[in-house]
Parts: sequence; structure tokens; C-alpha cells
Amino acid sequence: MIHYPRQIIAGLTLAGLSFIAGPAAWAAEPAPAPAATLAASRSQPDPLQWFKDARLGIFIHWGIYSEGKGSESWEFHDGKMPHDEYFAQAKMFTAANYHPEEWAALFKEAGARYAVLTSKHHDGFALWDTKLSKLNAVDGSPAGRDLVGPYCEAMRRAGLKVGLYFSHLDWSHPDYASILPPSAKPVRQPEHSNRWGYPQGAEDPAAWERFLKFHRGQLQELSSRFHPDLFWFDGDWERSAEQWRFKELRALLKGWDPKGILNSRMGGYGDYETPEQYIPLTPPDGPWEFCVTINDSWGYQKKDHNFKSVRQVVRLLAECANMGGNMLLDVGPHSDGSLQPEQVAVLKGLGRWTQKNTEALYGTDTGLPAGYFFGTSTLSRSRDTLYLFFFDKPMGPIALKGVRNQIRRISVLGGPEVSFTTNGGAPWLNMPGIVWMQLPESAIDPDATVIKVELEGPLDLATAPKKTAP
Repeated sequence: MIHYPRQIIAGLTLAGLSFIAGPAAWAAEPAPAPAATLAASRSQPDPLQWFKDARLGIFIHWGIYSEGKGSESWEFHDGKMPHDEYFAQAKMFTAANYHPEEWAALFKEAGARYAVLTSKHHDGFALWDTKLSKLNAVDGSPAGRDLVGPYCEAMRRAGLKVGLYFSHLDWSHPDYASILPPSAKPVRQPEHSNRWGYPQGAEDPAAWERFLKFHRGQLQELSSRFHPDLFWFDGDWERSAEQWRFKELRALLKGWDPKGILNSRMGGYGDYETPEQYIPLTPPDGPWEFCVTINDSWGYQKKDHNFKSVRQVVRLLAECANMGGNMLLDVGPHSDGSLQPEQVAVLKGLGRWTQKNTEALYGTDTGLPAGYFFGTSTLSRSRDTLYLFFFDKPMGPIALKGVRNQIRRISVLGGPEVSFTTNGGAPWLNMPGIVWMQLPESAIDPDATVIKVELEGPLDLATAPKKTAP
């Protein structure tokens, strides 16, 4: 593998590409806003509201790793592929069939309200024509052009919010592996022996300062040129929040674009949580998003054919909606920009279901607590309509417990009415009976059936009665 001495700052050749010398121009931290300005800002619409309503986004992992030979960035970091061989993949990164307007149409058909593109992964290869490094799609690949701008334009024309993924770390930059995290002192841990992430000799604080200027400079380019609605950060784990100066970075980003929102990989200074590849058993505090792959890989890998079914993806989306969260579903295009056919099929199948059940997904609130209904659910913002998601073919009536309201009507969303009866209950304890719903077999959806329960007034749920002494 190629390893570059720390003192080489200008003219660094890296698989035929180079970093530009000189500090990046980036703004100083904004001064604190006066009280009058803060009061006015609090009266403005919530910049996170569109995100809270969105429910579904599409993640796009696309870069020089999209030739499909191995994982994105980690392949050389973990020693599975020589560094020069990894970057030689850039010669095949043509973007010849990159049609972002087709991506946008497909994502919209799937029911997505936003998308997130990897503008730069951990390998340091940028998809836009950054002025701070030659390691980009324009200068370092046959694509020969900025790929971020057309994506942003296409998504916005389709009515989708624009997100940009950006890795804080950069395993290719000569100044990155220059200091150790606090966890390495006084004793280095085994992971600190990796030369792409950590210095193998003495620390060089001056190099780290240069890297931070480069890091801020690229973010200022993205912010000022593309104005993303969302920055999706990654790669924060090799340094502490203090070393990254995330508090300062948040102030910079909000100063450049006050309406932009930030994910949680900011050392506690983000706007929402981002659990990866697992749905929490209980929802995080505040807004959140579950990011997940359609198969087992973020970027395209030739060997990975373990694709989730439409039914599985629908269930994951419903479970997120049940807890008031979003799902960010990943696709991995080929090097030429074309999407994997299997992933296209899943998105189209998902779209069939989301279009049918739009009312139960977007702009809804967290559903019923556990025990009231054995499925997932959402609640309308007016709090007078429940949406119950049922994933299997019922063997008999479906039960809904603990709802004190009178029920005006029950129906299959977009389908026929559902007959129901209520029995049991303990009126002397204000405990309602069980509502038994008879779902017509002809109305069962192959992926998930949504039952709409219209209530008299806002939802009123019973709780367990207090125990009394015998």
C-alpha cells in the first residue's frame, strides 16, 4: 500500500490525483445573536417539521467503490485491498448512465420525501468539483464533471428535499492521521495502529489544524453552492467532539444556512438521531431516522444478492412510523450511475403500498403504546383517527383494546368498511371493552393492511386501574 509522509502537503499524488496546498477559506464562528433576534427566530416555522413529516428517504451510496469489488472505503482501511488498487477503481467511475431525473422519479414513486447522496465517503473522493483537492469526480475520474449539482436540481424539481452525506474523516488526506484521540492516552489501543486513521509516530497538531481548515472549507463549498436541506454526517468516531470542535462547526453550518438540519453524528450537536441497521425497541428522544440497506451492503457489491422483500421493507417503514421516526432506505448504483434492477423492483413495490396508504404515513404522530393493538399504528395530527397496520392474514377478528372513545367508523384504508363489535369492559373503572374487527379477506394487502379507525373526539386511552387494598 502507498503511504505518504506527513510532511508532504503540496502536490501529493494519490492514485494520479492530488490535494491542493494552502489553507481553505472559511468563516469565523458567528457572534451570539441578540435577544430580539432569538425571540424572532423562535416564532419562525420549525425547520425540522418537513423531516418529522417525511417518513421515508432514500440513501444513495455512490463513489469509486461502486465497481462492486468490495466495500466502500473500508476495503483499503482494513487491508482487504491495496490502497493503489482501491483508487484504481476511479478509472471505471464513468457516470455514463447517470440520470438523476430518473432517480428522482423513482424515489418519488417509492413514496420518499427526501434523498441523501454520498458527496464524500471516508476514502476522500468527492463527487463535486471541489477546489480544495484534485481527489474528485471532475479531476480524478472519467465522469469528468460535477455530479452533486445535477442530483440537487433533479431532486428539487421532483419536490424532494436534498440531503448530502459527508464524512468528517478523510483517510486519504495527508494531514488527517496526525493526532491521537483521548482514548489513546496514556496507552494506545489496538485500533490506533491503523495508519490511515492515526499517526504512527509523533503527533502533529499543526497538521490537524490544516486538516480542520480543509474540512470546513469543503463543507462551506457544499453549503454555499448546493444549499442542502440536510447534512448527513458520518466518520466522527476517530476523534473526540472537542478535537473536531463540533460546537464551533454547528455554529458555522447554521450561520451559512440557518434552515439546514444536521444528523446526530456531530458529537451531540446534531438535530436528530440516526440509528443504523436496527430499529430501536423504544424511540429516541426527539426526531429520529433509521438508516438501512436493501440488501447487506451500502454501496454496490457484486457478491451481495441478499435483498429484502417489499413486504420486509414495508414492515420496517411501518415500525418506524409507529414510533414517530423515518426510514432512510439505501440504494447502491453501479459506477456508471445505473441502479441495481433488484433495488428498483423493491422501490416500485414499496411505492405501490405507500401510494395506497399515504394518509396513514405522512404527517402522522406516534401510534398506540404496546399492548393496545398487536401490530403497529399511527395517529392523525388531529388525534381523532387511528391507523392500524396488520401484517398477516388474520385467523379471526382483530382486537383493539383500551380505547375509550366512541367509534364513528372503521374501514380498510382505501377499501371497504370493516364490521366490528365491542364486548366486555368494566364501566365502574372507566375501562372500555375490546373492539373486535372482522377484516374482509378480499381487502387484505399482500404487504400490510391498514385499518382506519375514526373516533369521536381526540384519542382517549385507558390505563391500568390502580390497585386497591383487599
